Amino acid sequence: MNLPRQLGRLLAGRGHGWRHVADIGFYKAMDKEILAEAKIRGEVILTHDLDYGTLLAFSGESEPSVAIFRQSDILPSALFESMMRNWHECGPALEAGAIVIFEDTAIRIRPLPIGRGLS
Repeated sequence: MNLPRQLGRLLAGRGHGWRHVADIGFYKAMDKEILAEAKIRGEVILTHDLDYGTLLAFSGESEPSVAIFRQSDILPSALFESMMRNWHECGPALEAGAIVIFEDTAIRIRPLPIGRGLS
């Protein structure tokens, strides 16, 4: 969501499937509709938009995973490099259900559902 298709093509080059919301008729869909579609298909949402993390945090859901890019360099190559550099850590988290936030100097991983393991 709201990221260039070039990022998807770079990911495809590493064997990852991808779909852009505009390519599947979801360009004007509500965030909740996009979350539901990703959940049904077992997909991860890649975005700049913090709303997806907020919706998931309050939903109590454990999927879909969301990767949120909060980096200053938003070129597709920089976003791709950030993901690949951190794949050993973020890949398993995204597969298990997580919100992963990519920042300039760090990544933050929040397992889903938010609050899991708290008493």
